[in-house]
Amino acid sequence: MVAAAQSVRIKDLAEFDGVRGNDLVGYGLVVGLNGTGDGLRNAPYTEEIMQNILERLGVNVTGEQFRPRNVASVIVTAALPPFARSGGRIDVTVSAIGDADSLLGGTLVMTPLTAADGEVYAVAQGTVISGGVSATGEAATVIEGVPTAGVVPAGGRVEREVDFDFTQMTQIRLALREPDFTTAARVEAAVNAGLGRGVARMLDAGTILVDIARTGRPSPAHALSAIENIAVQPEHRARVVVDQASGTIVMGRDVRISQVAVSQNNLTLRIEEAPIVVQPNPFSEGETVAVPRTGVALQEEPGPGLALVEGGTTLSDVIAGLNALGVSARDMIDILKSIKAAGALHAEFVVR
Repeated sequence: MVAAAQSVRIKDLAEFDGVRGNDLVGYGLVVGLNGTGDGLRNAPYTEEIMQNILERLGVNVTGEQFRPRNVASVIVTAALPPFARSGGRIDVTVSAIGDADSLLGGTLVMTPLTAADGEVYAVAQGTVISGGVSATGEAATVIEGVPTAGVVPAGGRVEREVDFDFTQMTQIRLALREPDFTTAARVEAAVNAGLGRGVARMLDAGTILVDIARTGRPSPAHALSAIENIAVQPEHRARVVVDQASGTIVMGRDVRISQVAVSQNNLTLRIEEAPIVVQPNPFSEGETVAVPRTGVALQEEPGPGLALVEGGTTLSDVIAGLNALGVSARDMIDILKSIKAAGALHAEFVVR
């Protein structure tokens, strides 16, 4: 019996083959900046696109010299979601590519967004919202976050739809985000139990083939709606993840440690410089010199000695055994590395 508290919907475990988004990108201009835009001598492409925009609006600037500091060239990116329809809205991300100091308060001018095939699928325009803060004075500059990047919520309008006839599909594949033979077998069994035997068939550790015709649903959309809400208990590989920068250690519930003995001592090395000044005798020829003198002290603090970590059958047993060593989280990371090297840690060890 699958425990309800540990079960996960198939929609949270797998992707439906063919149901995917598309990445969009464009090159545009942000205007209305408070003197924090591109220096046009260092970013001549900003001046070029600004001239093109003004000429399209009927303003002839050929041969004119103007170098405002309130415009910035940006790269605009967005993701076109699956089944997006013309007129729909999507969020866009704006990032400066020149030497602009900040995009705060700027407005993105109409920017076409193209996909990998070179076709325009959306157009973006709107006020840029940046999460960074910039404050500048005569003697100091304070920058918090990244003021040279921001978003335009619902700033992109879909102009072209992706050609994809979903209604004509007779089979569809479920692609597990984390391939695992046990999880794939459980998904196959759960779909067949919910929709009828022979509907799903496991192809490999990450793929389950679903026969839409055998589901008895009127359309592929109805079939996937029923499949994605079926609950399955996923199986995960035992894994230990450590972050050396923050000293964070995360263990999965399937981590096991064989019986092992661990010893750790803390060494403190102290170096002190105490130079001595030597002067010549009175009325003699010579000069005052500083003679270096270095004091070195190596102190070994008493530790727990050789500690025995019993083999753990549960995660709580493993944690209790490691905590018995009485060391800090950062020292624990080194201990776990050594236990893994000794072959006593039975889990995938990931260091970030």
